[in-house]
Amino acid sequence: MNNVTLTLTKTHDFCGNKKANLTVVLIHGIASNSTTFNDLLKYLENLKSLQNVRFVTFDLLGSGKSLKDDNLLNYDYKDQLTALRNSIKHLELESPLVLVGHSLGTFIVTKYASSYKNAIKKLILISPPVFTVEDLENPAFMMAIKTFKDLISIKNRNILKEKSFNNSMEKIVLDKKNYQTLAEIEVPTELIYGEEDQLIASYNIPKLLKKSKNIVATKTSGKHGVTRDKYARMAKILEETTNVENL
Repeated sequence: MNNVTLTLTKTHDFCGNKKANLTVVLIHGIASNSTTFNDLLKYLENLKSLQNVRFVTFDLLGSGKSLKDDNLLNYDYKDQLTALRNSIKHLELESPLVLVGHSLGTFIVTKYASSYKNAIKKLILISPPVFTVEDLENPAFMMAIKTFKDLISIKNRNILKEKSFNNSMEKIVLDKKNYQTLAEIEVPTELIYGEEDQLIASYNIPKLLKKSKNIVATKTSGKHGVTRDKYARMAKILEETTNVENL
């Protein structure tokens, strides 16, 4: 890395009273950036019950305002986790930490939590792709992944040529160890997904819940995005976590 200290660009940092009872760090998905959470943050930050919660968003490497350097970066787990660790350290936290991930971001926060479980109060996973090894070795399933890539390229015709996108997909989203990492998570975890979400292999969620005593799943209406159908559940989880901290 040529002695470069990797960090993520912080794009939002809010606490109404500047004395947080809880800090929530949100990590976005693939082919996106931290603006994914804009509407959710407006909703959460207007709730009186969460006025003492600090909300922070970052852009992942290769996305938004964060570093994008194809010569320096592989955009793999090592890069993203190193940058996330350094970025969280810079927050100088004095309150318990909740990590929220959406889609690709769920893999990154889960992987982070597997290494720093004692530093994290809770994980919230929004629309996590629950792909098993069997899925990833199934030609029909992988054809569906190709279709997903093609759909993304309709909005951004150059994205399939970008190292940041391709490596994020191949080295993170399609990593065959993801399912096992999630099944073995030791941090209390809330999984939120939409009943119409066709991107996450939700048929694997019941099996995952049998494997892990630390995961609670909530099915909402809606599809894959960070949409209003998921806001209320997010708020309830954070309210409950904040109340526990105040006991």
